[in-house]
Amino acid sequence: MKMLVTGATGKLGTKVVEKLLTTVPADQLVVSVRNPEKAEAFRARGIEVRQGDFDHPDTLSSAFAGIDRILIISADGDNDTRIRQHSNAVAAAQQAGVAFIAYTSIGHASESPLFLAPVHRSTEEAIVKTGIPYSFLRNNWYLENETGSIQGVMAGAPWVTSAGSGKVGWAAQQDYAEAAAAVLAGEGHDNTVYELSGPLLTQEELAQALGQVLGKEVVVQQVDDAAYAEIMKGAGVPDFVVPILVAIQSGIREGALEIESNDFEKLLGRPTTPIVEALRQIVDGLKNA
Repeated sequence: MKMLVTGATGKLGTKVVEKLLTTVPADQLVVSVRNPEKAEAFRARGIEVRQGDFDHPDTLSSAFAGIDRILIISADGDNDTRIRQHSNAVAAAQQAGVAFIAYTSIGHASESPLFLAPVHRSTEEAIVKTGIPYSFLRNNWYLENETGSIQGVMAGAPWVTSAGSGKVGWAAQQDYAEAAAAVLAGEGHDNTVYELSGPLLTQEELAQALGQVLGKEVVVQQVDDAAYAEIMKGAGVPDFVVPILVAIQSGIREGALEIESNDFEKLLGRPTTPIVEALRQIVDGLKNA
């Protein structure tokens, strides 16, 4: 049984591989990465490293050869680029005769209004069309996505948001990684959809939890999207990133990530890491950086 993880040198991919190594022999694991030099640490631990670039389908054909189960971790970039890249990966998996595809998607991908959803909707549809058994890991939102805001609060700034009373199912990236590892290495996951969402919190509730970690009150500054954009620009966020952040805030405000589910517990056999504990890990990491 050969299992492959794409994007294995990324933040999520690295955590998935580390978790797999606790239950799967290294000689059954393969990683597909754009730059194999960055994966030497995996090779040193007995994991086969293959070069695979989603922009070059010919590399994927060889990367996926002889693989039984694959985890396709969604790529970064604009929507059109990601749709093309994911399509290449799915086609290569089908060509290689892969027997199972797990894919990191987004919450309620099939009907989500979030601007990121079309990428995942397209990829899920492409996977279904192959006829290969699959599992869609519909990840809600990584708590680590809020690192910039956490850094700002640590520096004395308020928690700035235009998300209003919208709720998010934040969870630590480690929890998402362990769920993905459980599906890739486990059984009984054919043709499943997992809505991976932590306990729902508003921005105020998340800021309150951060206050517990920092030992101070965190002021929440609720603004409209235009003001949020200006504040982000003033904080040094690159111009091309600002509209993305505004769209995320808008999506949260409209309920795009307000998804209740106990699927995490099904896969992990435990609740998600408590939000205060997960925030403390991020804060400690920032202090020690």
